[in-house]
Amino acid sequence: MHDDTDTPVLIIDDEEHLRITASQTLELAGYTPQALISAEAALERLTPDFPGVLVSDIRMPGMDGMTLLREVRRRDPDLPVILITGHGDISTAVEAMREGAWDFLEKPFAGERLVEMVRRGIEKRRLSLENRQLKAELEAQQSAPGPRIVGRTPVMQRLASMVQRISQVEADVLLFGETGTGKDLVARSLHERSARSGQPFVAINCGAVPEAIIESELFGHEKGAFTGAMERRIGKFEHANGGTVFLDEIESMPLGLQVKLLRVLQERCVERLGANVPTPLDIRVIAATKTDLKAAADEGQFREDLYYRLNVVTLPIPALRERREDIPLLFQHFAVVAANRSGLEAPPLDANSISTLMAHDWPGNVRELRNLAERYVLLGAAHDYRLDALLDGADPGLGDMALPQQVELFEKSLISQSLASHRGRIPAVCEHLGLPRKTLYDKLKKYSLKAEDYRHATTP
Repeated sequence: MHDDTDTPVLIIDDEEHLRITASQTLELAGYTPQALISAEAALERLTPDFPGVLVSDIRMPGMDGMTLLREVRRRDPDLPVILITGHGDISTAVEAMREGAWDFLEKPFAGERLVEMVRRGIEKRRLSLENRQLKAELEAQQSAPGPRIVGRTPVMQRLASMVQRISQVEADVLLFGETGTGKDLVARSLHERSARSGQPFVAINCGAVPEAIIESELFGHEKGAFTGAMERRIGKFEHANGGTVFLDEIESMPLGLQVKLLRVLQERCVERLGANVPTPLDIRVIAATKTDLKAAADEGQFREDLYYRLNVVTLPIPALRERREDIPLLFQHFAVVAANRSGLEAPPLDANSISTLMAHDWPGNVRELRNLAERYVLLGAAHDYRLDALLDGADPGLGDMALPQQVELFEKSLISQSLASHRGRIPAVCEHLGLPRKTLYDKLKKYSLKAEDYRHATTP
């Protein structure tokens, strides 16, 4: 729970009695009001990370409230501005909202209404700044070579440091972690940060290749080596020469094949099926498992000598529930990626959404979180961006839906996003979506969407 009561609030009004009254009201509520006589003075106080809100009268000498609003929006469109209008001046209030005002107060107004409006504005500002910080952190990581290991928790910082250190040496590596924790990403990071980064990275899922052909897949074969071998085949190990081989789900490799793998690791050479001459290999091997290989070896389900050969350097990959503080950052990362890919936008997470993320147990780890972030971007509008609905199954479940239903859900989400981005302005929505006006109106009717509901929408 955040305590925003000491956040600054700028009160701008040329009338002294209103400045005093509003300041006293906010002080009693625990805020830190700063009373100013002009809009120009307010602009001097603004910084890119100003954490508060502005409350300004519209009619003032010099720069008026509407001009101040436009200048603030130009500098920082996420900064909430609350405008005070005269009694009955509805047209001015409507214009202010269209210009992007957070809200407006009509004179005379109750102190409780001012406090509540400021409270909501500060909460919105806090979330916007957090979202901005997350995006900045993600962009800062873009300069790092290879895939990004996203996380600020100590356990992830240690992992990133170990990846950087281990990538510079030639030792084989064993990655250990639950399904969905990102072992493949860590493997790629090790490769991309190493001297082998310009050479092949060959990933092999030992549990996905049929046992009947896995030996040929890994080691290759000569023409005529077995029935159906019509031509020579270069195996995965040989193809990766100079680079890195990633053996995922190593625990699924048949015991008979583990003997041959051990020989490859020890001798750094491979013999194609049907060949008599070994081919030298210059490779690094990264293996990954979700099971305790030592326990499996003790039970006779995995070769003990292979386990000790792989266990030169072991990197444990933490489960998502072990680094909960990283969940909002990771979610934002995946949402940004999904939004860029789809051309959609999604609002930043509010306090309730963050609580929902933090409370979930994440049995599917990072993979489950990524899927949720993608649903949030693509289908969130259909559920008012309620993560509890998307998590708990209120989402229809794309896998169980017929294709026309999936298309309709996506289309409704796309139209809703465009309406919000353009605040319900039909011509702008038509241009953005490339739709004739009549077609758009037909779709609005089909999906029970009303442009007027988006007139005062704020975009992230």
